[in-house]
Amino acid sequence: MEKVAIDEVDTQPNPMDVHSIRRPISQALEFSDFAMNYFELEPDESFSGGYHTHYDQEEVFYVEDGEATFETEDGDVAVGAGEVIRFGPGEFQHGYNDGDETVVGFAFGAPGAKHDWDEIESMVYCRACEETVAHGVNLTDAGAFEMRCTDCDNAFTAN
Repeated sequence: MEKVAIDEVDTQPNPMDVHSIRRPISQALEFSDFAMNYFELEPDESFSGGYHTHYDQEEVFYVEDGEATFETEDGDVAVGAGEVIRFGPGEFQHGYNDGDETVVGFAFGAPGAKHDWDEIESMVYCRACEETVAHGVNLTDAGAFEMRCTDCDNAFTAN
């Protein structure tokens, strides 16, 4: 058995600086089979760096306080306090705080406690293609995200 207080877990923000408070609970307790992260999102902050999917993992978000908005393939979905939203493998989403109050919530992912970077895809603007297209995502040794266009292979670092 292991136990930890959430506020004792060190904050590890996204390399793209899209949120100020992210506490990787699964890392602190050395989970092996699923991921769990605690978030406090100020206005205009997000759970992740953008519109993306995990082909090998489902994601579940629980909003404890406030209201988060999720951009989905079916349009925007508001998720309020006490509500949960699930995205299956291959479903694109981007969760963020577009309100005036802090959003407190949790993100869960399964299977696995860590991302398989080869199984993540983000929709971002490609300067070479001059349109928003799918990009593979990789975490560099420097702790930044490398995005590589799946159409033209153009790469850039997002930090």
